Amino acid sequence: MTGFVGAACHPRNVSQNWGRPAAEPGAGWAVVDVETSGFRPGQARVVSVAALALGDDGNVEHSLYSLLNPGVDPGPTHVHGLTTEMLQGQPTFGDVVGDLVQLLKGRTLVAHNVGFDYSFLAAEAELVGAELPVDTVMCTVELTRRLELETENLRLETLARHWGITQMKPHDALDDALVLAQILKPVLVRARERKVWLPVRSVRRRQWPNGEITHEELRPLKMLASRLPCPYLNPGRFVPGRPLVQGMRVALSAEVVRTHEELIERIVHAGLAYTDAVDPETSMVICNEAAPEHGKGYQAHELGVPLVTDADFMRFLDSVVGGTDIEEFTDTTLAGGQFALF
Repeated sequence: MTGFVGAACHPRNVSQNWGRPAAEPGAGWAVVDVETSGFRPGQARVVSVAALALGDDGNVEHSLYSLLNPGVDPGPTHVHGLTTEMLQGQPTFGDVVGDLVQLLKGRTLVAHNVGFDYSFLAAEAELVGAELPVDTVMCTVELTRRLELETENLRLETLARHWGITQMKPHDALDDALVLAQILKPVLVRARERKVWLPVRSVRRRQWPNGEITHEELRPLKMLASRLPCPYLNPGRFVPGRPLVQGMRVALSAEVVRTHEELIERIVHAGLAYTDAVDPETSMVICNEAAPEHGKGYQAHELGVPLVTDADFMRFLDSVVGGTDIEEFTDTTLAGGQFALF
């Protein structure tokens, strides 16, 4: 008889870096903001950078800010307010990267739409042959989505108004970073109060044949999770009244309240398998509608795959049964239903 175990106690969690409970301590944050000459990293360049080193409690410890001479046209001056004349004689990214590396070391990089800022910093570092000591990142857009603040949107200026923070100069790297740092502090408190997971993501490095190390692109979580092999045998379909079992294949419909990122984090952390498709091998589909008329929920209904609301799914995560390792599975005669693991 296999006993019930909490997801955090599983002997093998598939990933430790796709989200973590807000109550768990961390090593601190590095809030960053960049202004750029365009929108494509590697082609457009960074024209100003601000980075604030924060303790795990959100208090600022030290900072870095600089205009940068990109060596190209500064681009949308009407957005960031920086002209060619203003940037002449300013440091290059290579001049400040050493200080930036020291500030980032050991911290999670945080930005509002972190994929943008992270990609530009990684591209700039590659151009000067530097390696950023970034192992994890967190997007505050995704984090604030999870808090259900009921704001009209999740733009930085809207969140600043919500928390009573004065924004002096929008699209200025330093002002935006300072505003985001002030927002982050109450957001972390709210996340702990509501027992929300922080969307902390791992980032990877790659080494070229010449020995140069660069950061890889921050890919969408859905893409990564759908390709991630699950180490546990699929035990079959979820049966209402019984617990989840590691290895179950879980798909997501559009009809959910929680974000797909949050649900995928929890699926992977629990040792379940995220799938982008709904087929006879799917164990369950998370869907908040009982009789959906289209999409993955409808496909599940047609195939007889159980539908579970996102609220129920999150509750079921408190008692997940340990699965059978694929390499340990030898009996190929089992077929259909949920295999008896308890």
